[in-house]
Amino acid sequence: MIQGNSLLRFVYTFVVAAFALFAISVIYKHFWGGNGASESTTGLRIVEPSNDLLAYERNTIEVFQETSPSVVFVHNLQSRRNLFSFNVTEYQAGSGSGFLWDRSGHIVTNFHVVQGATRIAVTLIDGNTYVAQAIGVEPRKDLAVLKIDLRSTNVTPFEEKVANSAELLVGQKAIAIGNPYGLDHTLTVGTVSALGRSMPSVMEGVTIRDMIQTDAPINIGNSGGPLLDSRGQLIGMNTSILRGSTGIGFAVPSNTINRIVNQIIQYGQSVQSGIGVVIFEDHIAKRFRAEGVLVKQVYEGSPADEAGIRGTTFDQYGRIVLGDIIVSIDGDRIANYDDMYNVFDDKNPRDTVEVVFQQNGEEKTELIKVVAITE
Repeated sequence: MIQGNSLLRFVYTFVVAAFALFAISVIYKHFWGGNGASESTTGLRIVEPSNDLLAYERNTIEVFQETSPSVVFVHNLQSRRNLFSFNVTEYQAGSGSGFLWDRSGHIVTNFHVVQGATRIAVTLIDGNTYVAQAIGVEPRKDLAVLKIDLRSTNVTPFEEKVANSAELLVGQKAIAIGNPYGLDHTLTVGTVSALGRSMPSVMEGVTIRDMIQTDAPINIGNSGGPLLDSRGQLIGMNTSILRGSTGIGFAVPSNTINRIVNQIIQYGQSVQSGIGVVIFEDHIAKRFRAEGVLVKQVYEGSPADEAGIRGTTFDQYGRIVLGDIIVSIDGDRIANYDDMYNVFDDKNPRDTVEVVFQQNGEEKTELIKVVAITE
């Protein structure tokens, strides 16, 4: 009887032990041994990194890695004199973004980023900071061109990868790189939301037309940075956001950048097409109740002069004799300087335009040749 009880106790103990081992095994596999992952020293499951990136992600990463070295940090430095000690100190009045344009060291940014600067500094992705020379500006397009010594760097400038902004389509991918709030080389992604937008420029009374609208987040400090397509090509320059909005940003199109920047590099200023007239400011034209732009002066020998357009003069008694009033060019109504500037912005030297103007109360129409004018 004693031996029988001993056997039963042995069997019972064996069954309990086997069940315990089985339970431990199940718990171990569930918490530490699943999916073949190894156990860390802390007892936490180690998750192996995944190389399974989506094609969209891979494209974004590739564009950023390829183009970000060409994006720069622009510092607007201004001087201030102490009223008591008369000591002059330099402080950073603002900052923004820019991008390397060519291998000669030219950099493109917004005019408003460097406006009022007594000295401009540029920081590259390697952390080195250079003093930049201002080559020229075009406030009407909010563009500025700077230059640094690029001999010690090895980056690919954007001049070699500029897209044709006239071929952009709404819905295309848009990638913005810049320095929002001083956070250098920040990337944001969105789409081309709309085309052909108009926004006020830094120069009062002038709008920048044909701008790109994007929902790629653009913040303070992004100004002057590049807007890129999925091929890493430049489609625009981030310039402004709609006040009080989120997800509505605007960029100057690449075709405008390409044209104006190369003019500034060659001539030190932009080259505007025209017919050889100087017009009064809008508020003066309104004072004389002119329904169009009032001609102040006509350059001697210019196409406008040859067409018989007259400027404002004084008679023998010192009284003002108003010049002609231009009311239409190529069928586009001309009501102010902005209208006239943007009409000629689309013209090239040697083009011919149909100009409708009022002279002594009579309306006249003349075909006039377009010429290049530097201001």
